[in-house]
Amino acid sequence: MKICPKCNSLCEDSASFCQECGAPLPTPNDNTHTQENQKQQESQFQQNAYYENAYQNNYNQNNYYRNGSTAGIMPRNLVLAIVFSFLTCGIYSIYWMIKLNDEVNQLAGEPQATSGGMVFLFSLITCGIYGIYWAYKMGERCDRIRGIQGNSSILYLVLSILGLDIVYFCLLQDMINKEVS
Repeated sequence: MKICPKCNSLCEDSASFCQECGAPLPTPNDNTHTQENQKQQESQFQQNAYYENAYQNNYNQNNYYRNGSTAGIMPRNLVLAIVFSFLTCGIYSIYWMIKLNDEVNQLAGEPQATSGGMVFLFSLITCGIYGIYWAYKMGERCDRIRGIQGNSSILYLVLSILGLDIVYFCLLQDMINKEVS
């Protein structure tokens, strides 16, 4: 393996130019990089990769990733959210559900999950059936965010079936508030 003198990337022996930066690679006849220097660079490259990998593992294990993913999430006052939901005849609760979904997805590190707007649309189209499924999935994500093997999914499912959506909204918001602060 050749090492690029410019960016220290590993390149194939047959390559003439670096795949990363495009710099010309030394040829076997080139005296600027001796075999010893090349081995030293390979060793340094492997050592850097090892430390970078160890750092990333430690970073993820200590939940720093989760703390970094709270950008843009602000704690919400539960009492005001409940009052606004009643005063607006449920319109605020739609907004609240959309925000809860997006914030839980962000905290769980699942940006590819269904967006809050789509959850609302699917719930509307299926006359609330998708909302029951959504409650179950939010319970699973909630447990995953807290790092426990809990049964929040069953609790949220039962609350949703009983029509007590505002209760599990409060539970979700409380979990988000604790994670963000």
